[in-house]
Amino acid sequence: MIPIPLAVMVLGVWCVIYLTDTLLKSTTSLKITYEDWLVSHGLSISPFHVRWQTTIFNRLLYKWGRWKPRFLYIWFTLGMVFGIIAMFGSIILLGKTLMQTLTQMMTEIPVDQNDRLLQVVVPGINLPISQLTYFFSAILISGVIHEIGHGVAAIREQVRLNGFGIFMFVIYPGAFVDLFTTHLQLVSPVQQLRIFCAGVWHNFILGLAGLLVLFPLPALLFPFYYTGVGALVTEVIEDSPASGSRGLFVGDIITHVQDCPVHSVEDWHSCIVEISHRPQIGYCVNAATLQKLSFPSRVYKRLDGSIECCSNSSLTDVCFAYRSNLNSPMYACLPARKAIHASQVCRTNADCQKDIVPSLCITPSIENQTRLIRVKHPPQIEMLFIGYPEHLQYAVGLSSFIPRYNFLSIDMPVVIETFCKYLISLSGALAVINAVPCFALDGQWILNSFLEATIGSNILEKQNRELLGFLILLGGSSLLAANVALGLWMVTAR
Repeated sequence: MIPIPLAVMVLGVWCVIYLTDTLLKSTTSLKITYEDWLVSHGLSISPFHVRWQTTIFNRLLYKWGRWKPRFLYIWFTLGMVFGIIAMFGSIILLGKTLMQTLTQMMTEIPVDQNDRLLQVVVPGINLPISQLTYFFSAILISGVIHEIGHGVAAIREQVRLNGFGIFMFVIYPGAFVDLFTTHLQLVSPVQQLRIFCAGVWHNFILGLAGLLVLFPLPALLFPFYYTGVGALVTEVIEDSPASGSRGLFVGDIITHVQDCPVHSVEDWHSCIVEISHRPQIGYCVNAATLQKLSFPSRVYKRLDGSIECCSNSSLTDVCFAYRSNLNSPMYACLPARKAIHASQVCRTNADCQKDIVPSLCITPSIENQTRLIRVKHPPQIEMLFIGYPEHLQYAVGLSSFIPRYNFLSIDMPVVIETFCKYLISLSGALAVINAVPCFALDGQWILNSFLEATIGSNILEKQNRELLGFLILLGGSSLLAANVALGLWMVTAR
C-alpha cells in the first residue's frame, strides 16, 4: 500500500495551496492585486497542478534554433525517423509489458521487478524515499530537454515560440513550451513531424549521453578512485543485521561473501543471489575442536521441519549438523564464531580431507530459506549473519569505487552512478510513453502528422483520415491506461 504519511503530507500541501488560492481570489480587496501578481509572474494554480510560464528563455531558444540551419535540418530529420519508429515500437513494448503483467496475475508466480520491460514507479513503495532527489531531478531534466527539443525544432521550422514553462502535477515535475498554434497548422505535415518528434528524440539522446558517462565511469574516475578490489561500504542501515560492533562499518571493503569473491557491487549482489538459491554451505572443523566446543543439548524439530539443538537463548550459539563416517546426521550446539573462524568452506566431509588433521564438514541447521553467511572485510574480523540473504543485501550501501586519497568523498561516485541510472531509465521511459499514439501525448500529434504525410493523397476525405487516427488513438490510449492501471495494482495492492 501507498505510505499513509506520504499521502497525507502531499494531500495536505495541495489543500493549503488550493485553499489559499481560493481565499485570495474570493477576497474583494485582494482579488485584483493577487490575480495581477499571478499574471505578471506567469503563474496559474488549479487542483493538484501549478505551472509557471516565462519568455525570458525565448531569446536563447531562438539563438539555438537559428544556429547552423543545415545541421539542425539533418538533426531533426533523424529525430523524425526515430520518432516514427518509436511510435510503432512503443505499441509493441506496451503490448509485451501488458502480457507480462497478465501472465503474472494468472500464474501468481513472483517475477523480479527488474525483469519487467516497463513498470510503474510509486515513491515509498518501489522507489526508496532516500532516492527521491535523484528521481525528481532526473524527471525534471528529462522534461526540460524534451521541451527544448520541441522549441528549437519549432523555431527551425519558422513556428513562433510564445514561451517556456515548468509545472508540478501532484508530486511529479515537468516542463512545456507554448507554440503559436496558427503557425504550427500552416507548416507541412513533415515539418510538423520534425517538431513533434523532437521531444522523444532529445530524450533518447539524453539517455544515450547518460550511458556514455555510466559505462566508462571507472576510467573517467581512475585518477581519483580505483576499482576491482572489493565493494566499499558507504552506508549501514541503523539496527539492521549488518550493524553492531561485529558488523560492517562505513569505509570497510568487502572482499568475500562465503567463498564467493567480491570485486564490485555487482559481484556482491550476484553472490547474495547465488547463496539464496543454493543449499547452506558448511565449514571444515577439526574433530577435536568440535568435541571441545560442543555441549549437550536437546534436539527437536522446528515447525518448518528443520532441526534445532540449541535450547538456550544465546545469540552466539548455532546448531550445526554433521556426519561421522556414514552414520545418520548428528547435531552439536556450538559458539558460531569460535567454531568456523577462518575455516575452509565445504559441502561434504571429502572437501575437508585436504588438511593433515582430520576434519568434519559441519553445516548450520537453521530455518529454511535462512542462511548463515560469513562476510570478509579485512583487516576487521569477519562478520557473521543469520537470516534471509535479501535482508543483508539491502542493509548496506556499497560502491565499487575506492578513493585513492583520504580527502576524496566516498559518496561522489555513487551519486554520479545513481543519477546516471535514473536519467537513463526515466529519459528512456519519457521517450517511450510520449511516443505512444495516445490522447494528449506527443504520440497523438506524431500520428496525425504521419497520417497526413503518408495517406493524405490516398484517403482524400479528411474526415476519414481523422476517423482512422481516432481509432488508433483510442487503441493506444486503452493500451497505455491498462498498463498503468494494472501496474499500479501490482505495485500497491499485492
